[in-house]
Amino acid sequence: MPEHGSVPSLASTLQQQLADALTAALPDAGAADPLLRRSDRADFQANGILALAKKLKGNPRELAGQVTAALPAGELIKDIEVSGPGFLNITLTDRAIVETLAARAADAEGRLGVPRRPEAGKTVIDYAQPNVAKEMHVGHLRSAVIGDAMVRILEFTGEDVVRRHHIGDWGTQFGMLIQYLIEHPGALKHEGDASDGEAAMSTLNRVYKASRALFDSDEEFKARSRDRVVALQAGDPETLELWQGFVDESKIYFHSVFDKLDMEVRDPDIVGESGYNDMLEETCRILEETGVAVRSEGALCVFFDDVKGPDGNQVPLIVKKTNGGYGYAATDLSAIRNRVQDLKADTLLYVVDARQSLHFKMVFETARRAGWLNEDVKAVQLAFGTVLGKDGKPFKTREGETVRLEDLLDEAVQRATAVVREKAEKVGLSEDEIVENGRYVGIGAVKYADLSTSAVRDYKFDLDQMVSLNGDTSVYLQYAYARIRSILRKAGDAVPAAHPELALAPAERALGLHLDQFGEVLSEVAAGYEPHKLAAYLYQLASHLTTFYDQCQVLSPDNAPEVVENRLFLVDLTARTLHRGMALLGIRTPERL
Repeated sequence: MPEHGSVPSLASTLQQQLADALTAALPDAGAADPLLRRSDRADFQANGILALAKKLKGNPRELAGQVTAALPAGELIKDIEVSGPGFLNITLTDRAIVETLAARAADAEGRLGVPRRPEAGKTVIDYAQPNVAKEMHVGHLRSAVIGDAMVRILEFTGEDVVRRHHIGDWGTQFGMLIQYLIEHPGALKHEGDASDGEAAMSTLNRVYKASRALFDSDEEFKARSRDRVVALQAGDPETLELWQGFVDESKIYFHSVFDKLDMEVRDPDIVGESGYNDMLEETCRILEETGVAVRSEGALCVFFDDVKGPDGNQVPLIVKKTNGGYGYAATDLSAIRNRVQDLKADTLLYVVDARQSLHFKMVFETARRAGWLNEDVKAVQLAFGTVLGKDGKPFKTREGETVRLEDLLDEAVQRATAVVREKAEKVGLSEDEIVENGRYVGIGAVKYADLSTSAVRDYKFDLDQMVSLNGDTSVYLQYAYARIRSILRKAGDAVPAAHPELALAPAERALGLHLDQFGEVLSEVAAGYEPHKLAAYLYQLASHLTTFYDQCQVLSPDNAPEVVENRLFLVDLTARTLHRGMALLGIRTPERL
């Protein structure tokens, strides 16, 4: 039984009717899959009878006829044709389409009839992992954008999601920075507003460069800095207080960048490398006592048969270094212990650069050997590719430097604001609306370009294309939404209302059938961690809408009142689906553009 408020899709209802008919007509076949899919010859095509005919050694066209005869009479199927070697081409009734969409529109929860997944559990998502005392650059974009979208999508489908931002806030460089601060008190203070993120990072950059220069030129300062690392790891109060200053200053900056990205990052969700410091020694002890890790040349290592270097020797995962320091693996394994044992997660999702895939493969396998991951608890890397420039090479400035994320976002907003301003007079936007919409369009353009590409693929960062009104861009989708809102404002006394008794034009049918797939697409996106499939669905929805506009006048005086109401109903549901889908990608849909 569907949950309260959920609406079964037309495809799932048809699938069930076909499966029941297969069982009734061909009892010897057992449970059989009709292999239903969308078709350009009808609404759907069922191909499962071919395999059954081979299994039963029967004539597929005759079997198809038996299945057709066993289908119940009702209001779902308008026409069914046996085609070729037993394919079933199925056309649904217009009434079934409109009634199903009406049920979606009437969903009191505003979920458009999309059910929550029955198998939902608890997922910890590790994403948006900047480094303390360092500027965020274009390389940080994808983890933040993809991770934020997956948080939204999984939560919508019913998953209990715990956000984790595993920031780089521990290690050797902090001994250097803290020692410099001790010897140069007041260096961390900056001019102006204490909440100014750019000012905070400017100060940190200045301190970092000064401390690095001294570290490289003064052997005595270098020695004092290394001693300071030991004091930090040992929990010396003065050292920790100064370290906390760096973290706090960096968080001001992080929040300023995430605000520009229109993302919510909450302080309790920021648990960096330092958050697992107290667990590191125990993690190493457990791994060594259980034999998962062994001593090799003084270091604590885990070896794998299939991980070898160019010389043919095994390349280990180093958990503890020869000098007693801990590697990244110790922190990552401690984080897994915390997330599984304390947070009680059954899925760990890491939104991390594909270039770190080998590291995480080794970490996950180590955790499995230790028993922290098992059949009930899984870890998945949602690996992503590189952001490229127009030349197809990793995105750099003209000077060859890594592109600052703030600069990239600011330029996107500037370009988008110019696009919005071109049409502002026609729409009647105020200056405040131009500025606000420019931000939503610019940031949406950056996010959509990222999310509309399969995560593991590299993609070219081309702002000219991203803010184009044509093609597969967020601007195209945002304008589709704004256009519908304009039509609804112009409708006067006419209101959106479903009329199942009306015959639908081909463009209305295509739009309606696509609208009905929203829940199925979300289920697939959530199961496979593939937000690009939601972006593709929304682009196709906007494309169906464009065809509908071209072929079906909505507010024409020549239309009967019920036709106007039904078409308003279709575009209103389209707007609501676009709005919901874009929000799940983290993209705003302005009411007027």
